[in-house]
Amino acid sequence: MLGTTAALLILLGVVMVLSAASVQDLRVHGDAWHHVRRQVIWIVLGTTGLLAMLRVDYRRLRRAASPVLIVTLILLVLVFVPGVGIEANGSSRWIGIGALTLQPSEMAKLAMILYGAMLLSSGDRDIGDFQRTQLPMMVVLGLVGGLVYAEPDMGTAAVLVAIGASLLFFAGLRMILVVGGGALALGVLAALSMTAGYRRDRLLSLFDPWNDPLVTGWQAIQAGVAMSNGGMWGMGLGASRAKWGFLPYAQTDFIFAIVAEELGFVVSVLVVLAFLAIGLVGLRTAFRAPDQFGQLLAAGITTWIVLQAYVNIGAVLGLLPITGIPLPFLSYGGSSMVFTMTAYGVLLNIARQTL
Repeated sequence: MLGTTAALLILLGVVMVLSAASVQDLRVHGDAWHHVRRQVIWIVLGTTGLLAMLRVDYRRLRRAASPVLIVTLILLVLVFVPGVGIEANGSSRWIGIGALTLQPSEMAKLAMILYGAMLLSSGDRDIGDFQRTQLPMMVVLGLVGGLVYAEPDMGTAAVLVAIGASLLFFAGLRMILVVGGGALALGVLAALSMTAGYRRDRLLSLFDPWNDPLVTGWQAIQAGVAMSNGGMWGMGLGASRAKWGFLPYAQTDFIFAIVAEELGFVVSVLVVLAFLAIGLVGLRTAFRAPDQFGQLLAAGITTWIVLQAYVNIGAVLGLLPITGIPLPFLSYGGSSMVFTMTAYGVLLNIARQTL
């Protein structure tokens, strides 16, 4: 079920990226297939990573956890190096290698899960030992999350906090400590967001997008218009009005709005239920994993995919602040697709060994 659900979401994503990006692609690039062609290439690369993770016993990933974390930290630092990091829309989130670009923050999610699972499942470490277990986990999470936040990418930093909290919970840390620590970390992120004007405006626009309808509230308003136009059954595939320049980033952060506009409420609910199914089966996989390392890997990957999906959908619906994180399997994006599919291969590997 895990594999089929993800495959259907990916296929839907290809169709919707073509529909959402075709108008602007034809205008800017003279090629309506510009974005979808790249998306297919990244799906092929992601499939390669997924199949590789299926063939390798997930227990062997324990030895790779620390090296992957070190490489990730180096890449996160390189983002800020002039001439190496690429700045776009006020953020330095990418590294350019010739014609290729890499977003290290996507790799950071997988690296954090691998390291956390390795640390918390070590036989010589007790989850109640603050200095030898909890403190190293918080230090690494703070370092990785801090670098991601500095890009700035508050949405991904929040996802990393949630991943860390889920790993600590499944490792056996008391719920009150997990909830309290997570709430404190998110509170710090929220307080920091108020120190920068554009972050503060974006956060406050959640409560009243019409206060500044042409700037901070524009995306939320246009997403709402697109979804309301879709109604129950949608306007029809390819018939979106929002993609004609009204809704920025239609093929990335707001792909769900195009799904709702063109395919309607029914298909939108099916997408939500698909991620719910991934969450339920992923958690069942975690509970049935052969060992604690597998349990923590499955829990972390499931938390990553499902939480990110609902944060994205919540932002499109106007229930959460717009964070700029993609919708897993559907949104256009290379690093996101490749690393999400690779991590999903690990989850499928663990699920196969629970049968």
